[in-house]
Amino acid sequence: MNAPLIPAMPALNRRFRLQWEDAQQAYVLLYPEGMVKLNGSAGEILKCCDGKTTVDQIVHDLENKFQATGLRTDIEGLLAHAHQHKWIE
Repeated sequence: MNAPLIPAMPALNRRFRLQWEDAQQAYVLLYPEGMVKLNGSAGEILKCCDGKTTVDQIVHDLENKFQATGLRTDIEGLLAHAHQHKWIE
């Protein structure tokens, strides 16, 4: 089975806005029809999706930020999910 496609330099779809929501104590994706509440990891990953940063750099930056290794599979999994739901392009 082929791996899901992930954009080389993912960018948040302009139909969505990522923001911190105090009432939810979480990052959320806002769009005209509603809102998606994100867990902490998803929020951190999507904050990196600026259309200029490669997936490799996102992995590197987040592993450094959280002093962790082996995050690639989780990051790519979230990016694939986000791409499938058109949160990123």
